[in-house]
Amino acid sequence: MALATTQAVWRSGGGDQTRTAICGSMVMATPFHIPDLSATANVLNVSGGTALILPAGAVVTEVIVSATGTGRADIGFTPLIGVGPAQDTTLGTNVPQGLVANLTMASRVTVTTGGTGGGASLGNVANATNLVVVTSAANGTSSGTVSGRIIYHVFDDGTQNV
Repeated sequence: MALATTQAVWRSGGGDQTRTAICGSMVMATPFHIPDLSATANVLNVSGGTALILPAGAVVTEVIVSATGTGRADIGFTPLIGVGPAQDTTLGTNVPQGLVANLTMASRVTVTTGGTGGGASLGNVANATNLVVVTSAANGTSSGTVSGRIIYHVFDDGTQNV
């Protein structure tokens, strides 16, 4: 099966040709990998990959841990400022427990808004104007590798644009 990539925000009015229905954004899933749970570092997009960066306006609604390590950890994000051709990337203020707060990484789990281990920014716009790099940090003694999926959509106010 072929893969397709787009730079557009996926949204739909559900096929309403009258343009009466509210548009909604599509839910997306991206894999993540934490190669060393004991270190404070950027979360990777795939095993051995590059830093996982979410778009401006990303609303993370779930974090699914499918391959486990040991101990507890936080998963957060840091806004990226000045991203683009011929620009130096600078970092904003880290939100270390933005997505996951003190979650046991020893078992498979799905963290949802308002659920156990959910961070303060889970279900909210991470940063409305800047890309964010996903980060992780051990919370106590932790080790091993962790991977799973981050489920998100890009904030959409529902208005028609065409």
